[in-house]
Amino acid sequence: MSEMKSKIRDFIIENFLFGNADGLQDDTSFLEEGIIDSTGVLELVTFLEETFEIQVDDEELIPENLDSINNVTAYLDRKTA
Repeated sequence: MSEMKSKIRDFIIENFLFGNADGLQDDTSFLEEGIIDSTGVLELVTFLEETFEIQVDDEELIPENLDSINNVTAYLDRKTA
């Protein structure tokens, strides 16, 4: 697992699953599974901006970028390339 993916996974587990990673796969939908709500998306964005030193633009706030560990990792790969 890449360091980037590991940091994202750890953040989700610590902040939204309260340390319980049961059932969390890299392709688990945060929204469909009720892991993250709209406020949680903002927390995730703040984490990404601070940790990976990027700027998430309003038009990038879409599920294709932020709805699973795989989606976030792919988004960061594109953003930091």
